[in-house]
This record gives sequence, C-alpha cells and structure tokens, in this order.
Amino acid sequence: MKMHPSHPSRFIKLICLTPGTTALMLALLTSAGCGKVPHTATTKTKDARIIAEPFRLVLLPLGGDSALDLKISRAQEKVRTAADPAPALEQLGWLFVAKARASFDPGFYKLAEQCSFALEEKKPHAPEALLLRGHVWQSLHRFKDAEPLARELATTRGRAFDYGLLGDVLMEQGRLDEAVEAYQKMADIKPDLHAYTRAAHVRWLKGDLEGALEMMQLAAHAASPSDAESAAWVYAHLAQYQFQAGDLAESLRDCEAACAFQTNYPPALLVRGKIQLHQGKTADAVTSLALAAAANPLPEYQWTLLEALHAAGRPAEAAAVESSLNERGAANDPRTFAVYSATRGNRIETALHLAQAELETRRDVFTYDAVAWSLAAAGRWDEADANAQRALAEGTQDARLFLHAGIIESQSARPARAGKHLHQAAALSQMLLPSERARLRDCAGRLGLNLAPPAAVARKNFSEQRTLFPNEKTENNQTTGVSSL
Repeated sequence: MKMHPSHPSRFIKLICLTPGTTALMLALLTSAGCGKVPHTATTKTKDARIIAEPFRLVLLPLGGDSALDLKISRAQEKVRTAADPAPALEQLGWLFVAKARASFDPGFYKLAEQCSFALEEKKPHAPEALLLRGHVWQSLHRFKDAEPLARELATTRGRAFDYGLLGDVLMEQGRLDEAVEAYQKMADIKPDLHAYTRAAHVRWLKGDLEGALEMMQLAAHAASPSDAESAAWVYAHLAQYQFQAGDLAESLRDCEAACAFQTNYPPALLVRGKIQLHQGKTADAVTSLALAAAANPLPEYQWTLLEALHAAGRPAEAAAVESSLNERGAANDPRTFAVYSATRGNRIETALHLAQAELETRRDVFTYDAVAWSLAAAGRWDEADANAQRALAEGTQDARLFLHAGIIESQSARPARAGKHLHQAAALSQMLLPSERARLRDCAGRLGLNLAPPAAVARKNFSEQRTLFPNEKTENNQTTGVSSL
C-alpha cells in the first residue's frame, strides 16, 4: 500500500476531469448511484443493488500499457479469481489512487472509492476500507466527510497513516493545532518520508521556511525510485521552498530531479516556469508552463501560463488559455479561480460566492485570503480586512497573502500595517506573477513607499545541520523531544 506523502492542496489539487475512459466511468457511477453509498450497516437492506455495483465498476478494463496500467490489470484479475478478494481489492484501490495522481484525473479516485465500498461489503468496518476511502475523500476535498473515518481509525487502530489522514483533514479545516498533534503522533510511530513532508508543510505554514527546508531535505533523502511519484512530489515541493528562499539554481536542480523520477512532472514544471518567468526567460517559461498546464489544467497552472504568454507578446494564445480558464476554472478549483477572478476584476460576484462556499469546508489561511481578496474586489474593504487578518494569523510567509493584505489595508485607512505587509511581499516578490508585481509597485507608489530589492536569505548546510525527528536516536542514545514539528 502506498500513500501520498502529503497533500497541501494549494500546490497540488487533483480535481480536474480530463476526457477519456474515466469520464465514462463517472457516468456509470452516477447512473448507478454509487457515489453516495453511506458508511452504515443499514445500506445492505436499503440499497442492495448499489452495493453490488462496485465490483462491476472496478473490474472494467482500462486499457493502457504503462507499468501502472499493467499492475491495475493484474490486480483486477486477482479480484476476479481469488477465493478471498479483499487483499486484492485493497491493492487495486491504492493502484487507482496512484493512477489518479500520475494522470491528474480524479475519475480514478472514484474507482478507488468504489474499491473501498466493495472491500467493506466483504469485511464490514474494515480499517483498510476506511483508510482508503478517507484518503480518497481527503484528496477530493471532502474533509468533513473524511474526518469521522480518520478519527475511527486513530481510535481503534492508531497506525501512522491513520494519524496522518487525521492531521490532513484537520489542517485543511484550519484546525492547525489539532493537526500538529495528530502529525506528531504519526511521527512518533514512524518517522519517515510521509511524516517529514507533513512536518515540512506545517513548519512552512507557521512561517518557518528554514525548518520546512530541513524537513523536506530529510524527505528527499528518504525518497526512492521504487516510489517514483512520491519522490517527484517531494522534489517539486523542495524546489518550491528553495525558490522562496531565493536559491534559484538549487530550485531548478530540484525541478530536474523531480522530472527524472516522473517525466514532465507538472508541479515541477510549474515551479520551473515561474522561475524562468521571474528571470525574464519568457519563451522558456511558456514552454515549461504549457507542458504543465496541458497535463494538469488547473487554474494556478493556466493563470501562470496566461501571464507568461502575455509577457512573451502572444495575445492570441493567451486569449485561448483565458477562455479555457474562465470556462472550467470554477469547477476545477473554485478557490484559486476566485482569487484569479478577483485579481482580474471580473466575475466578482462569482468569485465571492465561490470563495465563501469554500469556507464551508476549508477554513485554512488560503481560503480566508480568497474570501478577503474577493471582498476587496467587491469594494467591501472592512470585511476584506477582517478576513485578511485571519489569513495572516498563522504567520505564513506567502507573498500573495502579504500583497493582498497590504492592498486591502491601504484602502482601509491602515497605512502602517499596509506598508509592513507590502515590504514583506516585496521581499518575496519572486513568488508573485508579473501582474501581481505590478500591483505591488502601484500600491507602494500610492503610499510613497520605497520597496528595497529582496535580501539574500541566509542558508544552512542541511547535510550537516539537521534536527532529528521524534524517536530517532542521537549519538548519545537520547531521543529528541516531542516538539519537533
């Protein structure tokens, strides 16, 4: 069984449906009514027909000749022929999860979900089924639905992955202190790549970039070619952190490392394209970002490509990307599309509706930022300011959060706070898109601010200076404390 190392969903979101076989499967799921099978014993008598459907759906041949496709085909055959299909069903479910991540097609998550239903029909309340379904629901942003499953797992079984799932769904709901507690238990049980990546993300959310780099370096050292997708994921995130730290050369090397594990890995191409755009290499940026957006056409990817095309003087291609973004962005990733629309100053009511709807299920800093920025676009400055302060509450060092807060504060008669946050945005200006940097300069000019160029970030040699993770032994055989997250 393999789980994704972590899922900070602002960076990688697998919620876009691409044309192909899984579109047909989703239609079958809808017609069969299988997407709503509840986790209750009463389902047997109420919807016997629905319970039978998962077996038929997960055994549909997918075609394809990749190594992963062949593994799926073999697992399907085991489900058909084994006297006890439960182990093969669990394996098949996680292979569908792997396929969803590799293809950026969430239709495979729905098939993994059906494996969990079929598995639970064979083994009621099986923890294997609960973990699989909880991970699928978390990946599909059904955080509130996944939380009871994660709590049941943590209470009744208490394995590392159970606490990891619990931490993930709590983090996305903005309950960061509870998430840290769950992650710490995960790390105490098994300090490995999965725990390191979660520790890195929590540290980054808390404003500790150096600590995040330290943990992600540990994750990179623990990565293996036998799990190439997770290794690519780790190096793409490490590249993002290095980019923020201002080490462009190291970030580009990490992008190449990610793509060595997974050819043309979209998250790594996104980081590389942003670096090239920052460096003024617009043609190279367009090449990188077009590849990334073609494989994973989420708003963050298309928005960045759109900016690169405008910078490269290719308006016709930019218009085509913009049309696609406006057509599908709200469905594929409502939160980022809300931020994009508010930035562009169009579809403002739609942006506000999308952002506020996201707040029903996700109360992390980025959702509060989306609400704040959409309110600002609507001219509701006081409400925008209140939400911007919530977005800054964890101390996250993010250029876009600082930019939005500074602009909102400049319109809310809070010039001192505005100046502070605009300076913080300027210190991380390499992370902003060209149009956002223009907004930063414009707002600073109106306030009479002189934004100094960002200073170089002091760096440690992480190969020599690493903080040990919980339960790892030091040279004098002492264990570290429990506050390592």
